[in-house]
Parts: sequence; C-alpha cells; structure tokens
Amino acid sequence: MLTVTPAFTIPEDQLDERFVRASGPGGQNVNKVATAVELRFAVPASSLPEEVKARLAVLAGRRMNADGVILIDSREHRTQAGNREAARARLAALVRQAFRRPRLRTAPGLRRLARAASRRQGATFAGQGPARPPARRGCLAPFIRF
Repeated sequence: MLTVTPAFTIPEDQLDERFVRASGPGGQNVNKVATAVELRFAVPASSLPEEVKARLAVLAGRRMNADGVILIDSREHRTQAGNREAARARLAALVRQAFRRPRLRTAPGLRRLARAASRRQGATFAGQGPARPPARRGCLAPFIRF
C-alpha cells in the first residue's frame, strides 16, 4: 500500500516495480546488482477519481506514455530499498499534487480596485513636474538674489 493522502492509498497490485542495473557510483557492485527502480503506475486502471486522473495526466507530462502508464525511474541511491522508497515518494507526491484542485480566479476586491485607481491617478500627476513649495508670507528671501 502506498499512502498518498490520509483518505486515499494506492494498492500494491496497481504498482509495477522493475529493478534494473544502474550506472554511476558503486564500484564493481554496479555491474552485478540491479539497484535502479522503474516504477510503473497505470492511471486508467487505477481507482483514482476521473478529475484527478485528468489533472495527473497534465502534471505527469512526458513521464506518462500513450497508454496512460506513468513511469518513474529512480537511480539516485546505491541500494535497491533506497531507490524503491525514492520512486514511491515521487509517485505519491505527484498524485498528491493532482488531488489538489486549482484555485479559481475571482474578481478583484474593492480594496485592490481602489489601490489601482490611486496608482493611475498618481501616474497622471507624475507627468506634471515637481510641486512648488508653499509661499511664505512676510518673507522675501526666496525672491531676492545675492
């Protein structure tokens, strides 16, 4: 069982794991032991809701083939168990993301509209040049040149 959310788990019979030889670090062991994991998950045959299947197809992108099978490859660890857990965690994260409904855009609130209007108004005043300082009564210093 692969737990995706507290309310949803993927049964073992819907997951297909194949262990293949991995390249990279591991010394002589790399040529003898199949440590890399190819995890396959058939989306059309799964017990996922239809709307989640549709979102999962978009999220999976090129990891999903034409038959609707998601292929997750993990070869980042030196052990078979480590790669198996990493592949299962990546699949669970992908399905968990597909369970989230995208937020619907709503009309802007009144505060946002008022802020945008004041910005537009400020832009019209910005083209008029700097404001003059207020006149001081009884003081001729600004007008006298030395």
